[in-house]
Amino acid sequence: MKKYDVVALGELLIDFTDNGLSGQGNPVFEANPGGAPCNVLAMLQKLGYRTAFIGKLGCDGFGKQLQTVLKETGICTEGLCWDEYVHTTLAVVHTLPGGDRDFSFYRNPGADMMLTEEDLPLDMIADCRIFHFGTLSMTHEKVRQATLAAIQVAKENGALISFDPNLRPPLWDSLEDAEEQIHTGLQLCDILKIADNEIEFMTGETDFDKGAAILQERYPNIKILNVTAGAEGSYSYSCGHRVFVPGFTLGGTIETTGAGDTFCASVLGFVLKNGVAELTEDQLAEMLRFANAAAYLVTTKKGAIRSMPEKAQVEAILAANP
Repeated sequence: MKKYDVVALGELLIDFTDNGLSGQGNPVFEANPGGAPCNVLAMLQKLGYRTAFIGKLGCDGFGKQLQTVLKETGICTEGLCWDEYVHTTLAVVHTLPGGDRDFSFYRNPGADMMLTEEDLPLDMIADCRIFHFGTLSMTHEKVRQATLAAIQVAKENGALISFDPNLRPPLWDSLEDAEEQIHTGLQLCDILKIADNEIEFMTGETDFDKGAAILQERYPNIKILNVTAGAEGSYSYSCGHRVFVPGFTLGGTIETTGAGDTFCASVLGFVLKNGVAELTEDQLAEMLRFANAAAYLVTTKKGAIRSMPEKAQVEAILAANP
């Protein structure tokens, strides 16, 4: 029996999200707590799982705000580290027509990239069922080494490895570097959530079936390969099956921040219950329907960590749309 269901490592930051204009006509931004790994954990907490986060914050007001949010959410904060000299990472999120986003990062440097191998709580990593990570913790050498060391400890102690490339081109010195590190993540993971633009980036294919076939041939270690295609829906390639479930387009979308992370968390919740072996088409369809519904619900609010839906809300959407 492991102490934690899911431990995630990576970025915890402030997303400054568009929130209209001031009385003087100036843009107003809301300081939403975010960061893909913690978004995943926040949804898992809503589903009743035990989670913990590993990452570094600046000793500033934003860092304290984020620590408070994690505690309120129920995510274990024992893996939080603090940097006295580098500020908490910030992102400005500009919402585009249709709800998509454009990111501007204040991270040169940012505290999240200052995490080192010496900072790792090895006992926590060894005591989880699933270890989750993305590539923002692989953009720079020291945090990359910390990430790889954590994955090794998790694997040695029997954890499944979950990976979301979460490609953010402005954060990389070159797209060649990004491709190399995504390749590393793909080599190491058991569960993959990859977005439509990312599968094209890694395979050159816009046809998801062809792209997934390339990834499965290159990376036979991947047991569940899920492709998200925004409002169109999602695909799962696992246990010899190919399953597609359309998205929920029920209106009310404000922005899509956190949708992919909510989807990812829902899949991990499914895996914690059902494992990754001998899954049927019906099981995979059930997994995708729940994940799609949860992802839709988070798009109807601003931000991510504080916008995760309750399990009952997701089930209500499913019941109303059989």
